[in-house]
Amino acid sequence: MTEKPHKAGFVNIVGNPNVGKSTLMNALVGEKLSIITSKAQTTRHRIMGIVNGEDFQIVYSDTPGVLKPNYKLQESMLKFSTGALSDADVILYVTDVFEQADKNADYLAKVAASDIPVIVVINKIDKTTPEQLDELAQQWMKLLPRAMIVPTSALTKFNTDSIIDRIIKLLPEAPPYFEKDALTDKSMRFFTSEIIREKILLHYEKEIPYSTEVVVEEYLESPKIDRISATIYVIRQSQKGILIGHKGTKLKWVGTDARKDLEAFLGKKVFLELFVKVREDWRDDESSLRNFGYIND
Repeated sequence: MTEKPHKAGFVNIVGNPNVGKSTLMNALVGEKLSIITSKAQTTRHRIMGIVNGEDFQIVYSDTPGVLKPNYKLQESMLKFSTGALSDADVILYVTDVFEQADKNADYLAKVAASDIPVIVVINKIDKTTPEQLDELAQQWMKLLPRAMIVPTSALTKFNTDSIIDRIIKLLPEAPPYFEKDALTDKSMRFFTSEIIREKILLHYEKEIPYSTEVVVEEYLESPKIDRISATIYVIRQSQKGILIGHKGTKLKWVGTDARKDLEAFLGKKVFLELFVKVREDWRDDESSLRNFGYIND
């Protein structure tokens, strides 16, 4: 009996902000790798999630939502999203039942012009009717006639198996790109900073979440407890006071919530220490963006 050929490839998840790309990524991978909030621009980096089977390896890549940049950080985020159209074996274009099908026509035209196989995932189908969904699917078939349309609810994992089956069929024959027990290309330091940033997005309103960057300064592992020290950077002195709160209460909420998530993820105790510093206009400073991993030379 001949063995089935091994398939492997890169599947890039793209689309506009707030359509559920990160929720879909986590559902497909089976682990929470991308942070999720109701705020736009939650995802800033390309985050890989790796799914292994006996005869396949799918390397998913969650990307920032496509937007018109207002500062250099958003320019870097847009480069992650546009680059995802050229270095994939399969593109998952995620939309939802609320979005106008022709929103962001320029980016959509790039998707249509690509030779890479495209799967259009219509997310949040539990929020619409079968008639409206059918009409939306017809619109997408006209916009991307070569694409396969898959309705789903990433939150409930409804129909995600159909996406995976289709991806495996489209993947090229290739050996695995990563070790077969690998889950992601990111370090625990990266996920720690993302978990802290998620809590900032959840606890603060207005501009504060978009003005912050989290850097893990120290990560000391031991069998029973990991000791972590992280700095939260803001762009103005006034934001530092808002972030810390009266007698440090708001920062303590962030730290407590992040520590609980980290302990659940790691399965052991975590000591987390947070500091707040001002780095003026870091979102428009190339040196800062390079240090924070948004620009790669």
